[in-house]
Order: sequence, then structure tokens, then C-alpha cells
Amino acid sequence: MRIRIATHADAEPGIGVLRRSIRELCRLDHGGNDTVIAAWLGNKTPAMWHEWVDRDDATLYVAVEFDQILGVAMVAHDGEVMLNYVSPDARWRGVSKALLAQMEAAARAAGLTHCTLSSTKTAHGFYEAAGYRPDTSVVDGCDRLMKNI
Repeated sequence: MRIRIATHADAEPGIGVLRRSIRELCRLDHGGNDTVIAAWLGNKTPAMWHEWVDRDDATLYVAVEFDQILGVAMVAHDGEVMLNYVSPDARWRGVSKALLAQMEAAARAAGLTHCTLSSTKTAHGFYEAAGYRPDTSVVDGCDRLMKNI
């Protein structure tokens, strides 16, 4: 497996990974509710992928193996982890961990001292195991986590 910066050509398979991951792996968050799933998937389109690739304030990554996308991640240049999703077919293979390490390395290379994120219920334990803790500077009620890197 290798991680690289995403391209426009990755749009269809990348969005497919996001959509499957949300539908199949994030049941703790959506509970199988079609309305909640539809809202979550609303911006997970090839057109949005192209916007993400073109952003100048964030970097979109893909984890690939044999030219198949296994995971998708995006980090803002201020250290906010914005996406980290894995294909259900690649779950428990270290894909999300590798993507998170890549995002943290990019943040460190940019001179940042910490990363932040809003965690789903599904991923909360994953992020805690990776060293993320509640971000006590945020008081908006979101499940915000932070890690010094």
C-alpha cells in the first residue's frame, strides 16, 4: 500500500470508497436511517471530489494498492483532519492509520504543533488509540479531538 496525493482521475473510485465506508461502516452514527445517510452522502460526489483536489488550503490523499483505492483522507493546512475513510474491503489493514500518519507528517512539515478533528462515534476509539484527546478549547458541543504532533 502507498499513499499519494489524490488527483481528478481518482474521483469515481474515491467517492465510491467514501460512500461505501459511510453506508457500511458508520452505522453507529447513522443507525441505518436513510434520511441521515442521504444527508451525509449529499456532498460525496465526483464534482465535490474535484473541488477537494483543487483546494489550496487542504490536501486530499488516497491510499492505493495495485491501483485500487483503499482509503481517502483530507487534511487542512491548519492541521484539521477533515476526512479519513477506509473501504469496507480494507478494514483492519492499517489503512486509516497510515493515512492519519501521512496527514500528521504533513502538518509537522508545515510547522504545526497539533492536529484537530471532529470524530464520528464510529471512529472515536480509533482516534483515542492514536493519541487524540478531547479539545477543551472548543465549547460548541462537538466531539472535537486534538493531538500534539
